[in-house]
Amino acid sequence: MPEAVPDDNRRQVLYWRLLARLFDPEEQAGLESASLAVVEDIGLPPTLLDPQTSVDSIVQRHPELAAEFDGLMVPDDDGADADADPALDIDPTADTEATADEDARDRAAEVRRAALVSKVLLNVFSTGSGAVSAGQLSRWQSDAGWLERALGSRPGELRGGRGTTPDAGGLVPGLGPELGSIEADLVRRMHLREVLADPALAARLTPSMSLIEQLLRDKSNLSGVALANAKSLIRRFVDEVAEVLRTQVEKTTVGALDRSVPPKRVYRNLDLDRTIWKNLTNYSPEEERLYVDRLYYRHTARRTTPQRLIVVVDQSGSMVDSMVNCTILASIFAGLPKVDVHLIAYDTRAIDLTPWVNEPFEVLLRTKLGGGNDGPVAMAMARPKIAEPKNTVLVWISDFYEFDRSQPLFEGIEEVHRSGVKFIPVGSVTSSGRQEVNPWFRERFKTLGTPVISGHIDKLVHELKTFLT
Repeated sequence: MPEAVPDDNRRQVLYWRLLARLFDPEEQAGLESASLAVVEDIGLPPTLLDPQTSVDSIVQRHPELAAEFDGLMVPDDDGADADADPALDIDPTADTEATADEDARDRAAEVRRAALVSKVLLNVFSTGSGAVSAGQLSRWQSDAGWLERALGSRPGELRGGRGTTPDAGGLVPGLGPELGSIEADLVRRMHLREVLADPALAARLTPSMSLIEQLLRDKSNLSGVALANAKSLIRRFVDEVAEVLRTQVEKTTVGALDRSVPPKRVYRNLDLDRTIWKNLTNYSPEEERLYVDRLYYRHTARRTTPQRLIVVVDQSGSMVDSMVNCTILASIFAGLPKVDVHLIAYDTRAIDLTPWVNEPFEVLLRTKLGGGNDGPVAMAMARPKIAEPKNTVLVWISDFYEFDRSQPLFEGIEEVHRSGVKFIPVGSVTSSGRQEVNPWFRERFKTLGTPVISGHIDKLVHELKTFLT
């Protein structure tokens, strides 16, 4: 038992050092020297305490440690002893010394585990500040991979931003987005062109909104391999977001059933349940047979009045996430039958992106992020597209902080709305739903009866489906 206190103290020293280094990169001499003594005493390499040494480097020099890092942070199943048959415990006091030795080994193992856990967490979550080199990003990605292995996750699962982490209580959400934001911050601090010029390193980047924003801002300065890798990353991100949005839209049906049109008498339209119900009077109990003298078919024809969807997106720097999400959403709705989709992007100038509305990747390559807001320019481009106001919806995504005037834009919106167009103002379209809208516009939209909808993209999908069905 005398070793219990020292081992507990050793573990505390290691974790106190971890916390100190996470919140302050400067060394605390006392904690560093005490931690070094602990690590050396339990037979681990001193480089374990060096934040500049990757887990890969340590494992290369000490291959036997690889197995210890795998599943390091996955909780053990200790339920076996609790379920043991008490009848087998003949003399609980007979093995006192053996039990004490086992407890001592367990405490020593916990100290060793604390040292390895501290290494992984410190390398992943203590990233410092200032410029980041391609080598540093590569090393962080490798260390993040070891953290995933320690947590029992698949490679890249947590860095995708949607991961959950195994824990004694089940699943701990949120670590995936946290790792994704750390990687995005590292990318922001490094020379992105250097990474893109290296196909192997570029392939390891996790597509994220912040990364896509950087690529869109810098695309005019890229060429050759770097440009090809940038396009590949943008396409990967577009495909991932499109897959999520498509599942929300796929059940949308356009147009109400037109019962004035007789149903087609083909097998795929046969209404079997109704046919059986209507012919039940023809059932013969003696023969146990149902005689059908009339077949019933489902109506499938729908009214064919086309709906026109005009999406106007503010492409100023503060609205990049909305630009990406709405471009993809517009392309999905453009694929529905009888929906005529038009897409306009604007800052101080407006551009009609309708010819590429089915190709969100091409749309994003044609945008130029940044600049101020001049809504009346976009309205001048959108109004000629309104042919039948009552069959038109105008979605306007912006924070409505106008370049130099607000009244002209609102007057144009008010006139369009009163003509019968369904106007949907959206403050932003993000996965989190956070939004900031010019209070002047917010109040006037509320008075107009068209309040700014929630910034969460689910809300916009719901509004559009309601109009188009």
